[in-house]
Amino acid sequence: MLLDEVAVQRLLRMDEVIATMETALAAFSQGQVTQPVRTVVPVAEHQGFLGVMPAYAGALGVKLVTFYPHNTDLPTHLATILLFRPETGELLVTMDGRLITEMRTAAVSAVATRHLARPDAHVLAILGSGVQAHSHLQALRLVRDFQEVRVWSPRHAQAFAEQHSVRMAASAQEAVTGADVIVVATAATTPVLRGAWLAPGAHINAVGATRPDWRELDDDVLQRARLYVDSRAAATVESGDVIAAGQVVAELGEVVVGNQPGRASTEEITLFKSVGLAVEDVATVNLVYQKALTEAQQG
Repeated sequence: MLLDEVAVQRLLRMDEVIATMETALAAFSQGQVTQPVRTVVPVAEHQGFLGVMPAYAGALGVKLVTFYPHNTDLPTHLATILLFRPETGELLVTMDGRLITEMRTAAVSAVATRHLARPDAHVLAILGSGVQAHSHLQALRLVRDFQEVRVWSPRHAQAFAEQHSVRMAASAQEAVTGADVIVVATAATTPVLRGAWLAPGAHINAVGATRPDWRELDDDVLQRARLYVDSRAAATVESGDVIAAGQVVAELGEVVVGNQPGRASTEEITLFKSVGLAVEDVATVNLVYQKALTEAQQG
């Protein structure tokens, strides 16, 4: 079976992805997933990267993903995901992974927001205006009732604001000041979010700067916030922000299952740093595959 992005988009719903990610993160943190830290091959002469991400968690699969941050006419992330029959190793489906990567990343942030943001959070700030900004707006609106949304980006913020009927901020500081939930989804390799701007009780989802020598958060953010990650093993070698922080409170999956505490007070600042896990991709591909099978049987 071969499913392109159009087929994936038709079969995939964000609310279902959020539920699937919550289950996958819980399984990962309970030791029910076999998954090495991703292998990343730099393509130095073209300023790109190739990542190989296998996982087995009942479903067996691997994602091949390229990250070319300077792409303009193509998406910065392109991916293909393969799903295999665990009993035999037989290839079941080849699936375009660009949209899956986009949606599962935002869905994981939605899980983090559900468990770590204040229940009464009503102001959302988004730093960035690309595909992750779009998908995060969709996903986070499913777990919190935002009365105000602000966006800032070096480029395209006005178009994003007009498309989604949200407010464009003149600066990152203006967007973040007083915000209850903050999304950092830029291509920055040096800090764009500063701890001095954060209001007490804020929750941050940081999804960029996934290289050990890249940062999107300044030291003050890391000192003020309680840091949660998707995977200790991955984040402590892949994320420059996590390496700089030096201490992780818990994996998000540990919070989901109740093995580690989440937010302890209305005043504390929580930070979820996402690097992305193969099990998230494999679980999402399996969701799409099962829906495609059901559709074929009914049709």
